[in-house]
Amino acid sequence: MTIESSFIPFPSEIVVPPAAYFAMQEGSNLNIYLVVLFATIGALFGAMINYYLALWVGRPIIYKFANSRLGHMCLIDANKVETAEKYFDKHGAISTFLGRLIPAVRQLISIPAGLSRMNFSTFALFTSLGAGIWNIVLATLGYLLSLTVPQDQLLEKIEYYNGYLSIAGYILLAFIVLFILYKGFCNKSSK
Repeated sequence: MTIESSFIPFPSEIVVPPAAYFAMQEGSNLNIYLVVLFATIGALFGAMINYYLALWVGRPIIYKFANSRLGHMCLIDANKVETAEKYFDKHGAISTFLGRLIPAVRQLISIPAGLSRMNFSTFALFTSLGAGIWNIVLATLGYLLSLTVPQDQLLEKIEYYNGYLSIAGYILLAFIVLFILYKGFCNKSSK
């Protein structure tokens, strides 16, 4: 989960649902609540990597990395960093929370937080809350799959439902954008 939340592309969907699935098996040494807790702690550690890298190395080096071959191998480019930074600038601290729930933004939202020197306690709180909710969703998927899916079909089913989770994340993003636009128009019309 630390890797997933840093700049290295590694989907949390591969880790949390299977761990929750196996936690629900009879005789398992895993605990589903601890799966969520440690997945969230790991996500916070990964987010801290991005936060402190951005804080210490600054904007020019972040963009240089994003445009490098290694950055592209990590599925990062300047447009993605710029999009995350604009999103952060527009929405402030709450964006670290909401960003943890949106595909493709989840890994990068810590970078603009570090670039803007966001208060670390606020960053850690909102990151942990967002990551915790995401991990609860993934653990719930693993739990539900444990009720009906044989072990040999687990990864196939996770891939299938991951598409729906991504769609849900994009729908959430659309609602957020619509809400922001609505608030913007309401504020303009009330002046």
